[in-house]
Amino acid sequence: MIGSLMMGVGSVILLLGMLAGIFMGIREDFALAPAHAHLNLVGGVLLFLFGLYYRVVPAAGTTTLAKVQGWLHILGAILFPVGVALVILRGPSFIATTIVGSLVVTAAMALFAVIVFRSAQA
Repeated sequence: MIGSLMMGVGSVILLLGMLAGIFMGIREDFALAPAHAHLNLVGGVLLFLFGLYYRVVPAAGTTTLAKVQGWLHILGAILFPVGVALVILRGPSFIATTIVGSLVVTAAMALFAVIVFRSAQA
């Protein structure tokens, strides 16, 4: 079920984000704080919340649209913060990764909104 996958991936991403925060704190270098924040929020928190919704409303999580939404968000949740980190570390020539990641996450969020409205009407 896509909900369980999203909760599992969200938990792993959140753990990685927390470890990145600890690493930044130890080094006292917070340059990657924006990437860390997006990793935690977009990757960890949102994925977990989507997974919970699919658990609470199981019929919504069994649709093809939910599977597409889940995989899109997982992809975007990785691309977006990686793109932010690349821009910070390597410069604006890596902005395409950030843009693509943010658009993928936005598309996944739009799909989730459709799923929520459809399942509320069912």
